[in-house]
Amino acid sequence: MPASFSLEPLDISVQIPHHFRCPISLEMLRDPVTVCTGQTYDRASIEAWVATGNTTCPVTRQPLTDFTLIPNHTLRRLIQDWCVANRSFGVERIPTPKQPADPVLVRSLLRQAASGPYGARASSLRRLRSLARESEKNRIVIAANNAREVMMSIAFADVGSDLRHDSLAVLAVLALTEEECVGVASDPDRARFLVNLLFHSSIDVRVNSAAVIESVVAGIRSAELRAEISGAERVFDGVVGILNYPFLHPRGVKVGIKALFALCLAKQHRGRAVAAGAVEALVGRLAEVEKCDSERALATVELLCRIPAGCAAFEAHALTVPLLVKVTLKISGRATEYAAGALLSLCSASERAQRDAVAAGVVTQLLLVVQSDCTERAKRKAQMLLKLLRNSWPDAYIVKTEDFAGSDVVLF
Repeated sequence: MPASFSLEPLDISVQIPHHFRCPISLEMLRDPVTVCTGQTYDRASIEAWVATGNTTCPVTRQPLTDFTLIPNHTLRRLIQDWCVANRSFGVERIPTPKQPADPVLVRSLLRQAASGPYGARASSLRRLRSLARESEKNRIVIAANNAREVMMSIAFADVGSDLRHDSLAVLAVLALTEEECVGVASDPDRARFLVNLLFHSSIDVRVNSAAVIESVVAGIRSAELRAEISGAERVFDGVVGILNYPFLHPRGVKVGIKALFALCLAKQHRGRAVAAGAVEALVGRLAEVEKCDSERALATVELLCRIPAGCAAFEAHALTVPLLVKVTLKISGRATEYAAGALLSLCSASERAQRDAVAAGVVTQLLLVVQSDCTERAKRKAQMLLKLLRNSWPDAYIVKTEDFAGSDVVLF
């Protein structure tokens, strides 16, 4: 073989000690924890193992009678020392992992928050709020210690506003059970309290209230109860107000879009969303949000396009059609499905929307959608829209479609 094709010899001067590797991932341990059988694993690996339904120790196959993960500080320090000793070979020192909140501390804070002097309760709630926002691991520990019940008892009680707002901030980042969601939605006073907070002077309080409202609506199976929340006076005005907040507040945008989508699932109240200015808010934010929020924002656009008032409002906004065409195939298959559905509704109702869509290059986008690995619903909507637009295609597009002669695209 010519020298130019020879491979560089592998650098085997540094071998990771066997006992520094996780038995599951076979990678170097970064956050070593020991399970009840005495075996040590990387925290992320053993948590994933248990999360998939496994109840035995991967190495010993013994039952995991206790799922407590004990940090192996000694081994972690040995690994860090080894990394430092071998840094000249390009080995990077593993960072010291931030441990989850101590369950004993969490239980103590919850007891103090539930009763006692006002100042101590407020201090405990602020500490819990800080821990909950810090990491998902902390939220799991907090939720496992009956925190939701304690927070609910404070948030909807006749206590000081600071206590109620801080408890609401903790609730906003915890997943509520269906029973808890029903308990809020079926109580007019609780629902009214949350809606009123959407107009609080503090944007953080408003966002936390919207987050709890979204959690409640999304966690209820009953369409009637969902409609009760969506039908609450001024709820759409409050959520749209969060989306229109004049200063940068990324969490507010994310929570606002989630809440608006959940509320718009009640078809009978979508007109109220349009009247509250949801169309302008969505178009204004569509290009700014992250992928997951873009999907939900586009899903909300499609929902509102299904009612005449929403369709007319989107069609009247000059940026709607170009934006929908632009995001097609740019975010995800699901987002493409929602964008195509919204465009289908708009173009079905308006010849002007058809012309705008064609001018924005929708035909090429739709032809690509049909050939892509998008969802079947996205492809079906794209085909329906192509058929609808067939009389609007310029001659140049008819010529370009010859490029797709060997594909499964059906030309109308």
